[in-house]
Amino acid sequence: MSTAPHVVVIGAGFGGVSATRALTKLGCRVTLVDRHPYNTFQPLLYQVATGGLNPGDVTYSLRAFAAKQHRRLARFRRGTVTGIDREKRQVIVDDGPPVDYDYLVIANGVTTNHFGIPGAAQYTRSMYTRRQAIEVRDTIFGSMERLAANPEDPRGFTIIVVGGGPTGVEMAGSLAEMRTYGIPVVYPEIDKERVKVILVEMMDHLLGPFQPDLREYTRRELEKRGVEVRTSTAIAEVKADSVDLKGGETLQADLVIWAAGIGGHDVVREWGLEIGRGGRIVLEDTLMAKGEERIFAIGDGGIIETQPLPQVAPPAMQQGEHVAHNIVALAKGEAMKPFKYFDKGTMATIGRNDAVVEIKKGPKFKGFPAWVVWVGLHIYMLLGGRNRIQAMVSLATRYFSFPRNSVAIVGDVADTPARLERLAALRKADAEGKDTDAVAEEHDEMAESRG
Repeated sequence: MSTAPHVVVIGAGFGGVSATRALTKLGCRVTLVDRHPYNTFQPLLYQVATGGLNPGDVTYSLRAFAAKQHRRLARFRRGTVTGIDREKRQVIVDDGPPVDYDYLVIANGVTTNHFGIPGAAQYTRSMYTRRQAIEVRDTIFGSMERLAANPEDPRGFTIIVVGGGPTGVEMAGSLAEMRTYGIPVVYPEIDKERVKVILVEMMDHLLGPFQPDLREYTRRELEKRGVEVRTSTAIAEVKADSVDLKGGETLQADLVIWAAGIGGHDVVREWGLEIGRGGRIVLEDTLMAKGEERIFAIGDGGIIETQPLPQVAPPAMQQGEHVAHNIVALAKGEAMKPFKYFDKGTMATIGRNDAVVEIKKGPKFKGFPAWVVWVGLHIYMLLGGRNRIQAMVSLATRYFSFPRNSVAIVGDVADTPARLERLAALRKADAEGKDTDAVAEEHDEMAESRG
């Protein structure tokens, strides 16, 4: 029997995948636990939602990933983690026996933070899972087909994107290109003026981490594409078919995409760990959970209070590498090292041929060169050569056949029965004075269980 430490890694996002790779290279046995049998490349989910990529292009089998690791030291276990037994050193999952560990790495990421805004949890859609992206896609294109079939119908289709960070900007830019360039070609029955894309941001600028000139450039480029950009605008309440703004204005909303904030998963609060700002696990600078001896956390789900980190992929990937070395050091009785983030810079795409890139202590650039860098890096970061090739082919096809292929998708474009059922249940619960949050959570859990 091997004497190498057995490490359980919860979550197969950027941090979990990085930690698994590094741990197996250092000789540790790893069990990677995730509720899905696949890794999802979240930065490109907006491309799935807008028809640029198929879901299979941005997902990768975790069993295939585990089989490729060094000396086949990794195993995959599908399951939702429901608890941690410290005394027995076991991870409790919802299906099958507990998973024993010598050391535990929590890398299950975060979820949407609605900041307590009434109706936001019930009536908005997020973009953190493949299912959510597909549902957004089907809602959008189902609505386009409805408009095309009813050209005299006075109703249009308004999409409100909440949040002016990279995710919100990328989503709004892609939707606007579909509206401005794709609809006149692919849906000639639809007057593009009946389709609106509105980007709402509470701060007075977009892309907070970027320099002011790049922020202004981003805003101008979005507006050129037809996005109605509203900064310094806060949301008071979200309803089934509208959004109330602080100040009294009400906007029609057929679809609200929430990209405004993230927070820790509620279930993590039940694991007995110290929880800090944003519902995230409080960490020592070694990435060990505060007050623990064998439990670490990495990625967006953890927080080092003395070292705030951007909630993007690079810190999680660097933490995955670092935590592996610290676990091996701890197992050998050696001193662990504090984590220090090496910030290489940040980037965001605005649309076709357009992006902004800001290299830390280096140049900043925009437009086509930045877009090429953005596309190249994101294709490179995908798991698996097959996914890289498929994504490259899909994006290239869309690029060279633009705008004819700007709204091409593979799949059912009817408004999803799950969405219609969800909205009907929420309206009924609201009318009866019931807890709409509980109803929304129940429907989301059922949809997630169906994949």
